[in-house]
Amino acid sequence: MSDLPRKAVTRTAKLAALPLGFAGRTALGLGKRIGGRPAEMIASELQQRTAEQLFSTLGQLKGGAMKVGQALSVFESALPEEIAGPYRAALTKLQEAAPPMPSQSVHAALEKRLGSDWRDLFEEFEDKPAAAASIGQVHRAVWHDGREVAVKVQYPGAGEALLSDLTQLGRFARLLGPLIPGMDIKPLITELRDRVSEELDYALEAQAQRDHAAEFADDPDVVIPDVVHQGSEVLVTEWMDGVPLSEVIADGTPEQRDRAGQLLARFLFSGTARTGLLHADPHPGNFRLLPGKAEGGGPEQWRLGVLDFGTVDRLPDGLPPLIGAALRGALEGDAEGVYAMLCEAGFVRESVELDPDAVLDYLIPIIEPARAEEFTFTRGWLRTQAARIADPRSPAHQLGRQLNLPPAYLLIHRVTLSTIGVLCQLGATVRMREELRDWLPGFLPDGDGADEGGGGGGDMAEDGEPGPGESHAGALDPSECGPADGPADGAVEEPADEPFEKAAGR
Repeated sequence: MSDLPRKAVTRTAKLAALPLGFAGRTALGLGKRIGGRPAEMIASELQQRTAEQLFSTLGQLKGGAMKVGQALSVFESALPEEIAGPYRAALTKLQEAAPPMPSQSVHAALEKRLGSDWRDLFEEFEDKPAAAASIGQVHRAVWHDGREVAVKVQYPGAGEALLSDLTQLGRFARLLGPLIPGMDIKPLITELRDRVSEELDYALEAQAQRDHAAEFADDPDVVIPDVVHQGSEVLVTEWMDGVPLSEVIADGTPEQRDRAGQLLARFLFSGTARTGLLHADPHPGNFRLLPGKAEGGGPEQWRLGVLDFGTVDRLPDGLPPLIGAALRGALEGDAEGVYAMLCEAGFVRESVELDPDAVLDYLIPIIEPARAEEFTFTRGWLRTQAARIADPRSPAHQLGRQLNLPPAYLLIHRVTLSTIGVLCQLGATVRMREELRDWLPGFLPDGDGADEGGGGGGDMAEDGEPGPGESHAGALDPSECGPADGPADGAVEEPADEPFEKAAGR
């Protein structure tokens, strides 16, 4: 491929072919079924071909198309296995790679941004990209002072392509529903489009990465490569080796999976508490597992390497204390208190009146990972949670449709849900309550320390935890559900679809 396709008509034609191709395959499948072939075999073939077309197209276009594909990749855990299976391999390809930009285009971009003598800045520069993603690709190099570095070069025309893709995908998002069954991607596309300018601004990304690198400089668990040089469309950072998280998901041992999951949960909560920034792109391609400093150490000494700070949520005071306080109240069974907090924060609008006990019943299964000292995240668990909320016959579905997502919580919610999706891909056993006690504002009662019982959650884990045979809602915040009426001021307006579909999109 020669370069990032920038002409709107070319990109639009490729994207528009996706739903048309699916419709054609569906008609062909119906014909085969009439001819006597088993329905299950036909469905599997259709899903496989659809996955190949969808993610091949998104990967080739890069830009917004690939960004959507990467974001969707963490949600496959929620799909039924017979549907998720054919998609998993194609989704994983988008987490780490895309067709590369030609060397001459890379050299031209570097000359434009670093000057005609750009090669003097490097002792070595590898023309073959080490990774290619949605708006840029990364080359391995050696900086002039001998440091190994990663050179991120933005694709020419990336901004225009990004906006064009997301606009076009938004127009026929509902037609893509059959391609990713059970998920409404429109809210996801809307949010990604709103953050285009930040994604393209390498100065913002560089500052966010510097802040994280400084805060975690001597951390025993988390490693952030520092920024070496930053230009308008070029970002040079320290190189970081390590095992990609996607490899642990595919082939990791139970001990490796558990350690990776614990570190991921720790970074989710501690990163925001320590830097005032929420890393908002938690797909597996952005994480590495590094060996501990001691030689011969096992997975218990692994450290988590974190890449790509192009999308962050700026939360100078950390995560809102309401999240921790509401979680603690739910664990304590305080229906009235939790309901009052949700109303005050805008999760329940003034025009809606709900039964506090019903709201608590809705939340209790969702917060299962916080009830016990350890919790095992699995694909089956998440599918059970998704089914409970998505079933139109379920009381949880009916109540969920009346809840609202305040704009300030939108990105927090998507990052949390995405991280839980990755934990379920890992199948990791995680001490989630330990991380909540240490890092989540509001989770502990005022004046309590990290070792004083997790804000009342300790007793609930033993006295009131649901049995293994009970159905549970997903690891979803109440904000997965959209408004029942018109949107409140500044709220996100969406059609009233199944709540989990909205959650997956967000």
